[in-house]
Amino acid sequence: MDISISMTVNGKAVAATLDPRTLLVQLLREHLRLTGTHVGCDTGQCGACTVHVNGRAVKSCNVLAAQVQGAKVVTIEGIAADGELHPMQAAFRDHHGLQCGFCTPGIVMNAIDLVKQHPNPSEETVRAGLEGNFCRCTGYHNIVKAVLAGAAAMRR
Repeated sequence: MDISISMTVNGKAVAATLDPRTLLVQLLREHLRLTGTHVGCDTGQCGACTVHVNGRAVKSCNVLAAQVQGAKVVTIEGIAADGELHPMQAAFRDHHGLQCGFCTPGIVMNAIDLVKQHPNPSEETVRAGLEGNFCRCTGYHNIVKAVLAGAAAMRR
């Protein structure tokens, strides 16, 4: 039996009738066509599916869509404002914090939440905070530089 849910996604009210087993990542990608949220592992280990739910980073492949009934969800598509990249997105671009880009949306979303919790993070804090995000293309050096630069830009 399907269920009806409603929430705000990227500032817009959405409603859907879904199988109760539908994951949040499936709702975002398959029903709302917000494909910036990626599915990498289906087990919550890679972090490619990270989005914000009520201001906190969550791995959307581990959350049922029904669990976010009434919540505010923000995906990578929703963090830019007025045609301007979010400071963390700009930092990733400026500091070469991406390679193929598959993991980048999840890392950016996690990094924004990390900086909200730790506005002036150390390199160790960034590295520890990104442990749940896997990138197979790089050694994280430029990702860490980008997060630190993004943190500085977010403080301004």
